[in-house]
Amino acid sequence: MPQAVDADERLRAALIGACRELSRRGLSHGTSGNVSVRLDAHRFFVSPTGLPYAALEPRDIPLVNLDGRWFGGRRPSSEWRFHRDIYQCRPDAAAIVHAHSPRATSLACTGRGIPAFHYMVAVAGGPDIRCAPYHTFGTQELSDAAVSALRGRSACLLANHGLIALGADLTSALALAGEVENLATQYCMALVLGEIRILDEAQMREVLEKFSTYGREHASDPGLEFGGPLPDAPERGG
Repeated sequence: MPQAVDADERLRAALIGACRELSRRGLSHGTSGNVSVRLDAHRFFVSPTGLPYAALEPRDIPLVNLDGRWFGGRRPSSEWRFHRDIYQCRPDAAAIVHAHSPRATSLACTGRGIPAFHYMVAVAGGPDIRCAPYHTFGTQELSDAAVSALRGRSACLLANHGLIALGADLTSALALAGEVENLATQYCMALVLGEIRILDEAQMREVLEKFSTYGREHASDPGLEFGGPLPDAPERGG
């Protein structure tokens, strides 16, 4: 039992750290946005509603069951529904970040998603990043729209609202939220400059195929061959 309690405490502390990173990275302002992390197949921790991130303590982080029951001293975020529903239908997601980052939210306020203007759009798992239609925050309708926009993707925008990013852990979910904001910034700048060249399906299919092995130590790359460990550095003369 003490080990389980320690694990819970570590997850709560990590969630608080992620909330504070949202502010530090400029991805959300004040108490906007929310973060969750999966505890097991049936439960998740989520940031509480209305508390400044700087003031959060582990005991403030509520636990929510997938049946909608919650436990703790602080009420869960008003957006608990889409956290629950994403975890229910996405076993690959172990952490969720929802942010109101400036450029992604600006795009979402025009109803735009992010098309294949840059190959890095594939970082979200597909040839584009969709924008879910507008629904009032905290509602089942918003949750349903978010789940649909995330089908086959690990990130989406929410019209007139913000963004959602999923990850295998809090670090990767935060990193993806930052990447989506960066892509939104680049896309906003490109829109100002004029007509944008959008990569076609075949080009994005090739990118997605390359992304499937990106960063892996043993990924094949014709023309690149491992030559052994680094040679010893030559001794410097006295």
